[in-house]
Amino acid sequence: MKYIDTLREGMRISEVYLCKSKQISLTKSGKEYGNLILQDKTGTIDSKIWDLNSPGVSYFEVMNYVHVDADVTVFQGANQLNVKRIRRADEGEYSPADYLPMSSKNIGQMYEELTGYVKSIKNPYLNKLASAFFIEDQKFIKEFRVHSAAKSVHHGFVGGLLEHTLGVVKMCDYFAGFYAGINRDLLVAAAMFHDIGKMKELSIFPENDYTDDGQLLGHIVIGTEMLTEKIREIEGFPKKMESELKHCILSHHGELEYGSPKKPALLEALALNFADNTDAKMETMIEALRAGGDNPGWLGYNKLFETNLRKTSEY
Repeated sequence: MKYIDTLREGMRISEVYLCKSKQISLTKSGKEYGNLILQDKTGTIDSKIWDLNSPGVSYFEVMNYVHVDADVTVFQGANQLNVKRIRRADEGEYSPADYLPMSSKNIGQMYEELTGYVKSIKNPYLNKLASAFFIEDQKFIKEFRVHSAAKSVHHGFVGGLLEHTLGVVKMCDYFAGFYAGINRDLLVAAAMFHDIGKMKELSIFPENDYTDDGQLLGHIVIGTEMLTEKIREIEGFPKKMESELKHCILSHHGELEYGSPKKPALLEALALNFADNTDAKMETMIEALRAGGDNPGWLGYNKLFETNLRKTSEY
């Protein structure tokens, strides 16, 4: 199988991929064309069916495995498929495990490291709350370990939520040791909880798409509700601590226009916002550079960073 991350300009392929999205779009001249996103475990690729009336184009739906004959081209620095023929794949032509994007890191090792941070929380109430999720709740643990952190953009793969959460926790732990005045226990706990709402915002793989609650409420509100439910089970949990913890979750996107109901008003909330943004942006750029393959030149304008990107030169 030719995985998406091995495709290079000029290649002609005949492979099976998972159809993640399918839209009918219009060219500038008003002609209809198929606009697809195809996926395997190494990533996704933008794909076009320029001639929808071709006899080689058969009916298929989103989330079908499809067999495609296509040419690999490059558009704005990223690989793209020019689809010549496409049909729904038959059973036996594919193995579903080849189509789930996976974290490149060991999930078991990452989770063990995360639980080490849980045990490092000294405050008894925050420790009990973190333990209730990450050590005692087996259903939560099973789902958290394999969930993605996004539909796209960053950490959109199996284990992505765990990888992102651990990255943010480690950065927050560093902030707590470097900057005076930070309540480490509050910040580390908030880092662990900041994106747990994504487990209900996004469906599991292979769909990995927004749920109704994800569209209507969003992960920030959902995560805050999840915390509230667990806190009610802990007798004597301090009200002020609960409010400060929730504030960190509610403000972790930093700005109202980025989906935060509140802007950071606590030092810990500000630190969490910076850590979350840093880890997300770094992974986003890493994934964008990876999508450029071996191209050492400029990859074209990237709308997320609002600039042209390229890899660093090798000296």
